[in-house]
Amino acid sequence: MFSKACEYAIRASIFIAKNSLEGQLVSPKKISEEINSPPAFTAKILQALVKNNVIKSVKGAHGGFKIEKEDVSKVKLIQIVQAIDGDKTFKGCALGLEKCDEQQPCPLHTKFKDIRIDLRDMLEHTNLKELALDLKSGSAFLKI
Repeated sequence: MFSKACEYAIRASIFIAKNSLEGQLVSPKKISEEINSPPAFTAKILQALVKNNVIKSVKGAHGGFKIEKEDVSKVKLIQIVQAIDGDKTFKGCALGLEKCDEQQPCPLHTKFKDIRIDLRDMLEHTNLKELALDLKSGSAFLKI
């Protein structure tokens, strides 16, 4: 459903949100380890998230990444998905066909249309604070 980069971006954002709620900055190395992503790939993802105002970068010896505490509940998953994958999650063909629309649908087009609507709704209504709190409480995990 999401690209690998988008999956890592969502995981990284949740991890940063959890630490931000605790008043802690997180280093790129720690994020990479926590989300099980190659460091260079993680760095590119983090740059995209900063560029799209999902997270903030703090420079310096004790720098890292954060989300302002008051903003953690304002960041919706849709912002992360759009920052990394754009709209292709909502517009691309379920089977990867180049041409797939209402006039020339693939065999899954109609069924997948409803799934996309539900997915967009979930992404628009789910914020990082609720996911970070699940992570903090131990009711959800980023790695096994």
